[in-house]
Amino acid sequence: MATMRAARLNVTTRTLEVTDVPRPVPGRDEVLVRVMAAGVCLSDVHLIDGSLTPLHLKGDTVTLGHEVSGVVEELGPEVLDVGVGDRVALQAGEHDRHGQVLTRGVDYDGGWAEYALASTDTLVPIPDALPFDEAAIIPDAVSTPWAAVTTTGDVRPAEAVCVWGVGGLGAHAVQLLRLVGAAPIIAADPDAQARARALDYGADVALDSTAEDFLTRIGQLTHGRGLDAAFDFAGVPVVREQAVKVLGEHGRLVLVGLTNRPLEVADGTRFSYLRQQILGHYGSEPEHVVQLVDLVAAGRLEFSRSISDSLSLGQAPEAVRRLRERIGSPVRIVLRP
Repeated sequence: MATMRAARLNVTTRTLEVTDVPRPVPGRDEVLVRVMAAGVCLSDVHLIDGSLTPLHLKGDTVTLGHEVSGVVEELGPEVLDVGVGDRVALQAGEHDRHGQVLTRGVDYDGGWAEYALASTDTLVPIPDALPFDEAAIIPDAVSTPWAAVTTTGDVRPAEAVCVWGVGGLGAHAVQLLRLVGAAPIIAADPDAQARARALDYGADVALDSTAEDFLTRIGQLTHGRGLDAAFDFAGVPVVREQAVKVLGEHGRLVLVGLTNRPLEVADGTRFSYLRQQILGHYGSEPEHVVQLVDLVAAGRLEFSRSISDSLSLGQAPEAVRRLRERIGSPVRIVLRP
């Protein structure tokens, strides 16, 4: 039996091990993809530390990795519209036959491996000019903020916005808000490196969210009108409290960062009078990934600066440690099997 290397998480013991496993064989409507790059996301860290648990995983071990790109290596039976050698990115998840959303690398095996199985309807063709490491991070690291900005937040040109938390997703949110014409774009983060990155990615102003005059500065930057849209990529209660205070009329607070802590609106009368909204957001739809690949192909976007480092598959535990401890304030670390 052919084998391959894979980074496997035991969700019972929360232990991550790079080990040899059987190389999968594609079934009907499936292909085997030779993985060229796989992103390391904060969600992977949360799976390992136990703050996230798979809801639909069969068994107690899973190969991590939901941000994946590679080359089609083998076709399953009756696969006609895909060819061996095709360059592809993989959607971060899919629907099962009951309509339930399943996440790659969470509910079924992902791309921290030499090879990954993929249903044909989760393949996204990528152009030859798009490097594999940049293609890998489009599903989730870029598509999640893209969906938050364009769909959930419905940001329009010249709307005043603020992004709290300029990490892997927040940095791309700044870049994408610039693309859709938001103005001004305010970035908020207590970390100086993150604030510098925000300016590099297109923010007009980057503020320390712990500064005493932080909320006053947002009022000044929006000429007293408040924010049209606020994006919480930090998942921290204090961020949400700050954001609600500086929303303007019809302002939207989009919750992207995950937390199990309660959200409190201190002044419900003001919130209702200004007809504000709080909107939950999670992930993206397949069309968002396709849109982003098309925008890259058209020269509107590029993500080379988002690749903070590339490590081998055997260094997966080290990549997790660097992200968990924010060593070097990475946007995305990529594994290359």
